[in-house]
Amino acid sequence: MTRILVLHTGGTIAMKENTLTGGVSPDVVNPLMDAEITLPQEVSLIVEDIFNLPSPHIQPIHMLKLKERIQVAKLSGIDAVVITHGTDTLEETAFFLDTTIGNLLPIVVTGAMRSSNEVGSDGLYNFESAIRVAAAPEAADKGVLVVMNDEIHSARYVTKTHTTNVATFRTPTLGPVGLVTKNRIIFLQELLPSTHWDVDAVDGIIPIVKAYAGMDGELFEALAKNKIDGLVIEALGAGNLPPQTLSPLKKLLHKNIPIVLVSRCFNGIAEPVYDYEGGGKELQELGIIFCSGINSQKARIKLLIAQNRHLPQEALIDFMSE
Repeated sequence: MTRILVLHTGGTIAMKENTLTGGVSPDVVNPLMDAEITLPQEVSLIVEDIFNLPSPHIQPIHMLKLKERIQVAKLSGIDAVVITHGTDTLEETAFFLDTTIGNLLPIVVTGAMRSSNEVGSDGLYNFESAIRVAAAPEAADKGVLVVMNDEIHSARYVTKTHTTNVATFRTPTLGPVGLVTKNRIIFLQELLPSTHWDVDAVDGIIPIVKAYAGMDGELFEALAKNKIDGLVIEALGAGNLPPQTLSPLKKLLHKNIPIVLVSRCFNGIAEPVYDYEGGGKELQELGIIFCSGINSQKARIKLLIAQNRHLPQEALIDFMSE
């Protein structure tokens, strides 16, 4: 018998639409708690309503609590975990769990784009699909997975791409790692191994700044005058910035504030290609860390983990750059 722990955290999958106002809000009782679902053979569920929060209310401290609950569950003989979550920050929670405890046991995160009483509600179907994937032997050692709309994605790369479409979760460049069919769970890709660092705290202020045409250094000047623990920049193209930003960035680097750079582009990776003022080569030479293949919100989570693990400079650079 495969024992799966289900952790409900709230989100649209646990909400109802007000038929008078059209607004969607948390229900008093999570509709999934009493939902009738078809379980795979030899599967039993242990269900907990650990939070009931809209996903914009989710903070790193909630991610830490989920991680700790999963670690306790593993010690008690749980074989896999399914987490239902609001979609706005789902990718960050999934990435946090993937980066801290990774392959501890199969962990599948799912959600919904339509609340439980809307026409075409996708929550119950995604929930059943997530349970099927968690129960599949092939899900072991795949890291944390996100299952939505018949697709299986790696938490490492998946992102929300549409505000309302049920097919919102996509993996840029690489595509899904597997599919959910009527009768089978099919995995199509293998991921490269990655480093995991467990943490027992999630302290730190790490803002995200997006570069744009005509950007000057004023925002970075303001950040240099405030207490921050790190900075993530969504840079232009392959990893470039307007030259006016360099002077305040040097001030932040001089204060030993780690600065991590990703591209604002949806596809591709950031890398130090261009050799002009503000180009990627100069930025890397200054000490800015290029974080390839993940978006800014995930880079922020990764830097938060690195700092709470108290990684020395060289190990931090290696971890962020891999």
